[in-house]
Amino acid sequence: MKILILGAGQVGSSVAESLVSEANDITVVDTDGEKLALLQERLDLRTVTGSASHPSVLERAGIADTDMLLAVTQSDEVNMLACKMAASLFNTPTRIARIRATDFLDRPALFNKDNFCVDFSICPEQTLTDYIAKLIEFPEALQVLQFSQGRAKLVAVRAFRGGPLVGQPLSHLHDHMPNVDARVAAIFRQDRSIIPEGSTVIEEGDEVFFIAATENIRSVMHELRSMDKPSKRVMIVGGGNIGSRLAKTLERDYHVKLIEYNKKACEKLAGELTHTLVLNGDGTDEKLMQQENIGEVDVFCALTNDDENNIMSSLLAKQGGARKVIALIKRSAYVDLLHGSSIDIALSPEHVTIGSLLAYVRLGDVAAVHSLRRGAAEALELVAHGDRKSSKVVGRRIEEIDLPVGATIGAVVRGDKVIMGHHDVMIEAEDHAIVFVVNKKIVSKVERLFQVSVGFF
Repeated sequence: MKILILGAGQVGSSVAESLVSEANDITVVDTDGEKLALLQERLDLRTVTGSASHPSVLERAGIADTDMLLAVTQSDEVNMLACKMAASLFNTPTRIARIRATDFLDRPALFNKDNFCVDFSICPEQTLTDYIAKLIEFPEALQVLQFSQGRAKLVAVRAFRGGPLVGQPLSHLHDHMPNVDARVAAIFRQDRSIIPEGSTVIEEGDEVFFIAATENIRSVMHELRSMDKPSKRVMIVGGGNIGSRLAKTLERDYHVKLIEYNKKACEKLAGELTHTLVLNGDGTDEKLMQQENIGEVDVFCALTNDDENNIMSSLLAKQGGARKVIALIKRSAYVDLLHGSSIDIALSPEHVTIGSLLAYVRLGDVAAVHSLRRGAAEALELVAHGDRKSSKVVGRRIEEIDLPVGATIGAVVRGDKVIMGHHDVMIEAEDHAIVFVVNKKIVSKVERLFQVSVGFF
């Protein structure tokens, strides 16, 4: 696929890196020539220096025969204008825009074909906010991902000593919960993936990914580890786009304190947030932490734009007694180093948000894509179409499907019903199959399985 990416910032560069590795023809446009040069040194792609809002620059970038436009610059207006030009002047088939301002997002009519011609709008900041909110709702979880409009969830937890199922084979899961259907999709033990079977024994420290209907999630989590008390007190450091969005999302259900260093930003936040206590201060100030009773905080979120500040404030919060600590870390090397240490969860923005873009690039009908284990694995929601003749999955039991090694169908969503992916489950047309892939290199093989033959159309 030929893809034109506008903007070489964090979102644009991370998307480019992911898509290049999947053999796409990528061109990146940005006004910053140095940034493009660094990107070209690392990746096999083409770059064009210039403004993404100029038709001549888009022409030089090859928009005339581009299959997909990803407008992800820092400017909503530039992204929207680029989509409009791509549709009106160059007839680009698919146009995706990054939109940050809620003033635009609250008016979807702006994006239709009579206006700015945006096929799909994405807001990475809102995606990240929703992701963190789920981690606060389920304080025992390392990841919480939802599929099929929230009917099913895939949750990662670390198995702790004392969990009823720790030290037991997976076949005992049904004995412990005879009225709850759930499936363990994958287990990671010291960064080694284990394909789960009935005889697989869960060990202390294992990172266990399981899938279940949303209403059964807490029951399954209880089997793997002792349950923490529900979160009530949340402290956020950083009142930028993500911090302010998170405070607004949480403030009606939690006691929220937000610490922001910039005094003017504090005044603005205090006017926008109705139930959040906004404090002007430094998140790395140990004295301030003690004054604000950090030891009573259930979840501490460091969400500034500075990795080092987020790391330091998180370490101080953990030392001060905060129960769970989440830090936003942009450098991927830092994420791998810190995740699961004194910092409970080190979040990479690119790994959390990349899925919202990948769903539009994948082959076949892909309803959702989620990046797992800091980009090493993926979970996909694929829609099955066709019949037994035109499809390699429809009309077949899961045990009959030629899944590549490392891929597991964890569940099937059929209408409002969530069916666990047991070996004898038959896939029907229009089923949503939730597939766990432990190695991204086999994603394309899984996608091809769900494509129907040309004759079907």
